[in-house]
Amino acid sequence: MWKAVEVDAWIAGRKSSLEDARETVTAIIGRIRTEGDAALRDLAKKHCNLQEIAVSEEEREAAYEQVDTNIVESLIEAEARIERFHELQRPRDLWLENIEPGIVLGVKTTPLRRVGLYVPGGRAAYPSSALMCAVPARVAGVAEICACSPPPIKPLTLVALDIAGVTEIYNAGGAQAIAAMALGTESVKPVQKIVGPGNVYVTLAKMMLREYAEIDFPAGPSEIGIIADDTADPSIVAADILAQAEHDPNAACILITTDRKLADKVGREVDFMAARAPRKDIIVKALDNSGYTVVDNLDQAIAAMDMIAPEHLSIQVADPLSVVTRVKNAGAIFVGKYSAVACGDYAVGTNHVLPTAGYAKTYSGLDVQHFLKTATVEILDREGLEAIGDIVETIADAEGLTAHADSVRIRRRR
Repeated sequence: MWKAVEVDAWIAGRKSSLEDARETVTAIIGRIRTEGDAALRDLAKKHCNLQEIAVSEEEREAAYEQVDTNIVESLIEAEARIERFHELQRPRDLWLENIEPGIVLGVKTTPLRRVGLYVPGGRAAYPSSALMCAVPARVAGVAEICACSPPPIKPLTLVALDIAGVTEIYNAGGAQAIAAMALGTESVKPVQKIVGPGNVYVTLAKMMLREYAEIDFPAGPSEIGIIADDTADPSIVAADILAQAEHDPNAACILITTDRKLADKVGREVDFMAARAPRKDIIVKALDNSGYTVVDNLDQAIAAMDMIAPEHLSIQVADPLSVVTRVKNAGAIFVGKYSAVACGDYAVGTNHVLPTAGYAKTYSGLDVQHFLKTATVEILDREGLEAIGDIVETIADAEGLTAHADSVRIRRRR
């Protein structure tokens, strides 16, 4: 299972899986567009006999009775920690700055009105993803937050969505859920933006429907990149690899190390742990997408990892901060042996909804800014207009836009 891999081949493998899903996703989007709720019900038949697409208040309340009190309390505590961190990201609603006499400039920030969250289901409940998607939207001030999750939605997920303040919950999973939120159905009103992780079908549907609803970023099957030297603990490295591998058969993990002996030790630990893992079948498949690369030095390790741009980056070297300062592309960075990726998944407060498949080169992880939009504000008095009037008129005339220039001239003459 544990093998040497070429970085270029590993990257290519992460990209190709999306295109493999295009035909299926195109057909699903077409059905939602023409059939609406009927398509949602029909596509859910492989999982359950879906009657009501919208989850009622009674169902929300009943979910609490099916979840252990300790788990509910842990979700409440995690929600508070996630909120605390995301509150730090919220900008001022309006700022104005007197740039020079007569000219005041600023930015007005407004939350989106209606957003959609996708919370994965199927193989397991993901209440953590419910919190990660909903809390920053609520902190941003979004008025209508709807969520879709594969039916039947697990009680854990319902409880988490309720704790996080989601206003609407719908029984819909996969690419059809994304299409419902983007295009609308009889039950689901269209949203302005869709966020949340999912499998390749969900991720591709988000990318294909951006004409109708903006998205956060491509957030597909989980992945981890680890930079390690000879000081790393092989059992900890292996544990982080298995933690990502158990998510999904399409998850992928890559270790880039300066120490060949470490790679071998990690391999033995991976085999040992995988053989005893409850989700062994999923882990084994994910390990087919995984492996290690040995490099000569940390400079090469950093360069290779920047090419990969992993969703999660774990740095386990003697001087980790020196690596942090040089790394450019990663969704989230975990520094040192005690910074388990799982802490970021659940309760440290940072967000675990992150770009995958190399998209961390251009996208940032989910945060409050994803649910806000801005407009610049310009306030000029007579003195300010005079300060820039000649510049505006000269450039406008040069472009042949005489009316632009005249709109300034008429003000200056009065």
